[in-house]
Order: sequence, then structure tokens, then C-alpha cells
Amino acid sequence: MIEIKNVSKLFGEFCAVDDLSFSIRPGEVVGFLGPNGAGKSTTMKMLTGFLPLTSGQITIDGLDVVEQPLAIKQKLGYLPEGAPAYGDMTPAQFLDFIAEVRGFSGEKKRQRIAKVVKDVELGAVLDKPIENLSKGFKRRVGLAQAIIHDPKVLVLDEPTDGLDPNQKHQVRQLISNISNDRIVIVSTHILEEVTAVCNRAIIIANGKKIFDATPLELQAKSEYFQAVTIEFTEKGVDTDVLLSLQGVERIESDGMKTTVLSQQGDNLYMDIYQLAEREQWPVSTIYAEQGRLDDIFRQLTNAA
Repeated sequence: MIEIKNVSKLFGEFCAVDDLSFSIRPGEVVGFLGPNGAGKSTTMKMLTGFLPLTSGQITIDGLDVVEQPLAIKQKLGYLPEGAPAYGDMTPAQFLDFIAEVRGFSGEKKRQRIAKVVKDVELGAVLDKPIENLSKGFKRRVGLAQAIIHDPKVLVLDEPTDGLDPNQKHQVRQLISNISNDRIVIVSTHILEEVTAVCNRAIIIANGKKIFDATPLELQAKSEYFQAVTIEFTEKGVDTDVLLSLQGVERIESDGMKTTVLSQQGDNLYMDIYQLAEREQWPVSTIYAEQGRLDDIFRQLTNAA
């Protein structure tokens, strides 16, 4: 259990985190979101003990991060932004070093290293210098060091930033695989991260919490939630007849694609699908949208 109560952080006169409060329970994978400069990394650094609090309190598993910092760090796994490591070491050397720092030795150390190497699929690059690895493998090394001591809480700061789509998918799959029975906090500004790996989303802006609910509830705030989009194989289709359907708020069209927005966020998919069939439109695909996170993110953070 993590409890963050009325936490603030000042740098001189600048308030990076402003009276922030929330709690997280085991089994939750929380996407901690916000624009650049919102206070995400500062909050993560206070949570992990790398930065002192200006005011407020943070407890993990009943322990205060200020009063019991060493005990807290034993329960934490932390992947900082950029996954820093000693570039001249190999993953095998680096994990051996981290395991010893975490208090492992002998057969127990060998077992823990073997397990995390298997969990994050590092076997193919164990003896290559970390500085020569791809960004994706560097993130895997970072994840391995973060979980080598089997922590109760895993804090990941921008774990997929700068990765290509394949690398993002791989790292997200790894996060999903290691999230069982842990608290996992994923600090990110990448919105797709939320729906990909998280079951809860917290958004902050200007150091303040402005949203805290499930990813589905976040999507539902979008005016495009349950909107239906039709893509055509040719231009010139007259879709104004869609406005005659009950519940339609408006339509948006660019010639090759039309999006239908409903008045109450109702799912009009079947009504629109049947109309398209009756009109014999040249449809390539038709689908219900899940909500456009970019739009709602801008609305929430700009209003803060």
C-alpha cells in the first residue's frame, strides 16, 4: 500500500508538486500521466527517496520514506528515465553488481540473476557491453535491475520513451508479465501506455492531481467515445443521410472517412452498419472508436 498525503515540493519559489494526495493498492498498475514539467518525475523521486519532501507524507507498506528510507528502498524497484547503467559493463556484470548491492551472494545471487534474465529475455546479450545495446535492450537491463530483489513496488519513469513501436510492445509486454501481485507505477507522457498496460490512470498538471480513475473512464470523457468511423474505398460518398439516424449529434467527413458522433455517447454501430449496407456504400472498414485520449488529455491539462 502506498499513501501520498498532501505532498508538496518547492524549488526556491517554484512549486513543482502542489498538495498531491492519492493511494495505491497491490495489484494496481497505475499510469502516472502529465505533460512535460507537470511534476511526474519529481513525485517519483520523492516516492523513491531521491528527493526530500517540502511538506506532506509518503508511506509505503506502513513505512515513512523520510523516517525509514533504507527499509523503503528494500521494498522498491526503480527504473529511472533513460534506464541509466554503467555502459562499459555487460548485462551479466551489471546484474551481478546490483545483486550484491541488494544483499545477495552465492547460490541465491545466481538464482535471482538467472530468473530476471529469463523474465526480461536478456540471454542473447548478456556478454555484450551495455553501451552497444539497442534502446530496447537497455530498457530490459534497467527492468532486470529493478526487479532483481523481487520488490513489492515497481516504479518505472518513462519506460518506453524513445523506443520504436516494436521495442515499445516488447517492454510493455514485459511490464505486464512482471506486474502480478506488485504495485506498479508507470510515469509517462505517452497516452497509449495507459490503455496498453495500466488499470488505473492518474493525471497531474502544474503539480496538481486533475484525474484519477480507470483508463476506460478516461476514454469515456472524450466526445469521440463510442463514435463510429467509416472508411471508404472511393471519394464522393454522400453521408448526410446519417444525420437522420436517431441519436446522431453530428458527422465529420474528409471525403474518404466519416466519423459519426452520438448525442449521449451511445453506441450507434449497428444502426450505422445497417444504413451503410442499405445505401451500398463502398466501405473498406467500419469501427467504433474508444475515445481520443489526446483530445481529452489536452482539455484536462489546459484547464488545470
